[in-house]
Amino acid sequence: MFERPQRGERAILVHVAFHGAPDPDALCEFSELVVSAGAEPQVLVTTQRRVPNRRFFVGTGKAEEIRAEVLAHEAQLVVFDHELSPGQERNLERLFECRVLDRTGLILDIFAQRACSHEGKLQVELAQLRHLSTRLVRGWTHLERQKGGIGLRGPGETQLETDRRLIGQRIDQILRRLARVESQRAQGRRARLRAETPTVSLVGYTNAGKSTLFNRLTDAHVYAQDQLFVTLDPTLRRLALDGCPSVVLADTVGFVSRLPHDLVAAFRSTLQETAEADLLLHVIDASSPRRAENIAEVEDVLSQIGALDVPRLNIYNKIDCIENTEPHTDCDASGRSVAVWLSAADGSGCDLLSQVLTEHFSEQAVRRRIRLPPGQGRLRALLFARGRVLAEQVTDDGGCSLEVELAPQEYERLRKHETWLAAQWPALGEDRLTA
Repeated sequence: MFERPQRGERAILVHVAFHGAPDPDALCEFSELVVSAGAEPQVLVTTQRRVPNRRFFVGTGKAEEIRAEVLAHEAQLVVFDHELSPGQERNLERLFECRVLDRTGLILDIFAQRACSHEGKLQVELAQLRHLSTRLVRGWTHLERQKGGIGLRGPGETQLETDRRLIGQRIDQILRRLARVESQRAQGRRARLRAETPTVSLVGYTNAGKSTLFNRLTDAHVYAQDQLFVTLDPTLRRLALDGCPSVVLADTVGFVSRLPHDLVAAFRSTLQETAEADLLLHVIDASSPRRAENIAEVEDVLSQIGALDVPRLNIYNKIDCIENTEPHTDCDASGRSVAVWLSAADGSGCDLLSQVLTEHFSEQAVRRRIRLPPGQGRLRALLFARGRVLAEQVTDDGGCSLEVELAPQEYERLRKHETWLAAQWPALGEDRLTA
């Protein structure tokens, strides 16, 4: 294997278009991925083919052209915007005499650089080992040749089998550690479930502005930068809403087109926060010309993790980059908000999002009217603390008449622990009223 130098690497980028001319936006995203990995793009080589070449992925003539670019720019790396087979990588490295990386290896490298938490590092290592297990032959080409004659029988196969066994053992060890971490994460979810705290998860294409919006809403200080895959480890913060109980907001890893399956599998426990959320905020870069394609890619990943049925609210971000676009909301035929247009960078429209979230969770609230005698001051304080008092009137006997709005779980909790209140209020059923 090749050692990574401390400074940036000069890289030659290669993109093959199989369906017409290359997409400029896809090429731009490819370049951003390479820059995010820390490389220095020197030149982008494009070509068109109907099917990949079995030996070099590109044609023989194009492979020689790439080799000439490597020599001209003294490049240490050639990056393909496609998935290469182990044999193709090996053949290309022999021809170019430098390292060759495909799209999967590139994304894995970015994830390895960005992982900070113990769980994130384990997940990335798991994906890397699964990817590496199919490419072991590249590291032992000097031992794999088996020639006839005494003293010429190399130990290549034995060494490869040893490496496979060691990698398998390490994968098993990582899976056991991730199982323990998942158990702890599940315990946290159960605690939030017992407390009946709703979870809102931010999802979206990478660099759509999820972390910036997360910081804007929760006043957190999560690292946010105009780069791909800045957020890797999930972050949870409590979000206070006016007039209804607070929720937990989760910032998750961004998605990208052709996200490696090994990464989706490795990050399944992390993405479980998304699958079990009460509401998804799908953050969309409204200024991106590939907006429709990015939405489709996110839908595909949500389908893989079983989160398509979770209620969703579209957040069209970066409207400050679009002329004549003001913050507003889109509603369906029933008047329910289905999209919010805002700018997380300058905060415009974030108040609309808070209002929509309040309306969403208030729709599930229970509204009741209760008349409290003078001796129920403690219960009155509980109603103010745990719910939303819409109106209050003092009665002639010194008591009070309250119109309150409570989350269903708070309503049942008060009925269970307050005997006097249970006699006044019925259990939730057909008589449940919503705001």
